[in-house]
Amino acid sequence: MSSPAPAIPFSFAPIRDRTRHAAPQVFEMLREKILDLDLLPGTVLSRPELQQQFGLSSTPIRDALLRLQEEDLVDIFPQHATRVSRIDIGHARQAAFLRRAIEVEVAHSLALAPDAALVEALRDMLRQQQAVADSNDLGRFNQLDRAMHRMMYDAAGIPDLWQVVQRRNGHIQRLRNLHLPLTGKVQQTIRDHTAIVDAVAAGDAAAAAREARLHLSRSLSIIDEIRAKYPADYFRD
Repeated sequence: MSSPAPAIPFSFAPIRDRTRHAAPQVFEMLREKILDLDLLPGTVLSRPELQQQFGLSSTPIRDALLRLQEEDLVDIFPQHATRVSRIDIGHARQAAFLRRAIEVEVAHSLALAPDAALVEALRDMLRQQQAVADSNDLGRFNQLDRAMHRMMYDAAGIPDLWQVVQRRNGHIQRLRNLHLPLTGKVQQTIRDHTAIVDAVAAGDAAAAAREARLHLSRSLSIIDEIRAKYPADYFRD
């Protein structure tokens, strides 16, 4: 049985940065809330309510929702409603394939020429991840996780590919965030990250590639377990 479509469960602050266009700011805030599952699949995004909360006219709200639709994070039904999309398992598999192909090569290439400053920056990121894991701050853990992966893209000289991956990453990111609260997942992620960094530091390219591949395969490997713990209408095949 499908659960009732939830409404927006919290308030957004009005847009205050007048040095940037409003629509990208709305897009970024809504996207973050969708990926972090603060806005669950099926949540109705009322345009008049969003206009009121952000203190904006209809145009930037419409433009932000259209950008979210381009990433398949919302479904827009003209003259009816806009809803946060369900997690598409097929899209998640394709996004995971793309990300795995890139990041395995990133880890491999970084290990071929270990950089002491990069390794220390990555180890500092690991210390921060452990600190927020100890306080069970999953939102901050997610931010640090993304920051660490982005640091590796930058170090490998492919920052533009980070943006490519992010545009395709919405479904796998939400699937991963359903996985994250499961017992032991956060500590497993830290162990995976540590293994990757250790391999890079040691100049062991084969091990770095292997650990990156294993790390990026975990959430997809237990899809059935994840689906069993959440409402069926969070997902589509």
